[in-house]
Order: sequence, then structure tokens, then C-alpha cells
Amino acid sequence: MDIGSRVKQVREHYSLSQRELAKRAGMANATISLIEQNRVSPSISSLLKLLQGFPMSLTEFLTFGDPPQEDPYIFRSEQQPDLGRDGLKLLLVGASAPRRQMRMLRELYAPGADTGKELIVHKEGEECGVVVRGTIELTVDGNVSVLTAGEGYYFPSTLPHKFRNIGQEEAEIISANTPANF
Repeated sequence: MDIGSRVKQVREHYSLSQRELAKRAGMANATISLIEQNRVSPSISSLLKLLQGFPMSLTEFLTFGDPPQEDPYIFRSEQQPDLGRDGLKLLLVGASAPRRQMRMLRELYAPGADTGKELIVHKEGEECGVVVRGTIELTVDGNVSVLTAGEGYYFPSTLPHKFRNIGQEEAEIISANTPANF
């Protein structure tokens, strides 16, 4: 997905200038410009902050302007927007599902890829997943564990956490978390 073009499309739909969107989202005007030009790729937390400037959820943003699906219960690979960056693909299953209560991801980590320098912390919710292939180092609340294919995790999303592929091959995780809006 071209995040920059989507930001510009939504911003223009709501008749907002870059300056107004930046003010609403609490971001620098230059950051909005760089995102729209695809010169920077926002992290998930930055994208969520940006979306505070629009009257829409992440799901609505990801599916904005997309044609309706022929089968609303099936999500082909090309219908799974990528929320990742820098060697990390976060493919969202069910992005256009109405009233989603959870977020389901297919996570693909290139060797050495991780979820970022900062630990992730959410205001509420739970996360769980299973490593399908590869070797993942998972840090949750200061505890570091190594997980391989077939092993899983389940923890409160309020705990600081981070994922990193420490193997030589691509790693894959199938995960779900609640609530669906982060």
C-alpha cells in the first residue's frame, strides 16, 4: 500500500491543508509533507498519531476509496494492506471487515528486522500469536525469550514489547490482538 498517497487522498477528501492536518495530529508540517511524498515511512505509532487528525479509524483509512469486495468474508493476499516497514511486513487480514473486534496479522520479518528501536506499549488489550517459521526474539516487560516454529505467546498489550528476527531466514508470525484499532 502507498501510505503517502493514501494520506494525501484522505487529507484532500476532508479539505485539509498539510498544515491543518499537522496541527490536528500534533505533528510537524514537514513530517506530513515527507510522508505524502513517500520520503519517510511512518511507524505504526506515527500513523495512529496522524490518524488523530482525521475522523476515521485505521481500518477506515486502510480501505478508504477501495472498491467493495465481492466476498466480504475472504481476504486474498492482495486485499491485505501492509502496515510494516524496513524489512518488516505486517499484512492486515480483514481490514475492511465491519465492526472488527480484533486485528489479525501475518507478520513477515526479514533477517535482522524488528518492530523498531522503541518498545511498543498499547493503552489496552491483549496480543497472541504463533511463530510459523524462523526464529523470533520476543521481549515482553524486560523478559527476553526466543521462539521457533510452533511456539506461541499471549500477553497484555499494555506491557512494553518488541519482536526481532534473530535468524538467517525470513521469519513468519500469525498474530491477533485486541482491540482492533491499534
